[in-house]
Amino acid sequence: MDNAFGQPQNVVVLGGSSDIARAITKKLCAARAHTVVLAGRSQELLDVAAAEAQEYGATKTDTVLFDAEDPTNAKRTVSEAFEKVGDQVDLVVVAIGLLGDQLEMEDDTEAVTSMVMVNFAWPVVALAEVRRRLVAQGSGRILVISSVASVRVRRSMYLYSGTKAGLDRLCDGLADSLEGTGVSLHLVRPGVVRSRMTQGQLERVPFTTGVNEVAENVMRGLAKGDRVIWSPPVLRYVFAVLRHLPAPLWRKIMDGGLTR
Repeated sequence: MDNAFGQPQNVVVLGGSSDIARAITKKLCAARAHTVVLAGRSQELLDVAAAEAQEYGATKTDTVLFDAEDPTNAKRTVSEAFEKVGDQVDLVVVAIGLLGDQLEMEDDTEAVTSMVMVNFAWPVVALAEVRRRLVAQGSGRILVISSVASVRVRRSMYLYSGTKAGLDRLCDGLADSLEGTGVSLHLVRPGVVRSRMTQGQLERVPFTTGVNEVAENVMRGLAKGDRVIWSPPVLRYVFAVLRHLPAPLWRKIMDGGLTR
């Protein structure tokens, strides 16, 4: 269970080899998380993330392999990760995501299927099992990495934005369903983040941050119990305006440079 300072000690990270997940994991371990189970698709990257967790203070690490394009393995992945913790799980981080190139993917049905499976279907199935297990133990937190792109879907990345929006809205309801159970869900909405996923895919825009800044915002948000954690926090106010712009103005601002 959480330690005397309310910090999680036993952590499961689904998508544990992503840059954002690794940054968050290091912060958690520095704050006294001692058991970390990392799940992902690359054993090599998971081993690197596990070594980082140990460097930052974890005393027990383990890994689980899974393919996020196949939601039928989600329940098994969650079950295996919980079993490898060997105790109550205090925090589950869900950091699954596929960005891709919108204009290359939108007419490719196989690519579209992959986007839906990775960004929506797999996390939703995994969350169902995570919810069941945490509610059964009567405690725990869930941290889901969404995106500000989910707030209002735009033409230039409607596949990514749309699938993230589906997950984001579902998590709103899931969080409500957890009221009174001892379990809580926290949604992270980062803006553009400098990472392997965005390299060469997204232009640097105002309020672009790095993975360490996202991790710092996550740690502050968890400490305060924020249901939605924006990174950087100013995006809460930026999107309070942008989400209500008339459609023609929204398209001009967000996709005015789209020429391909």
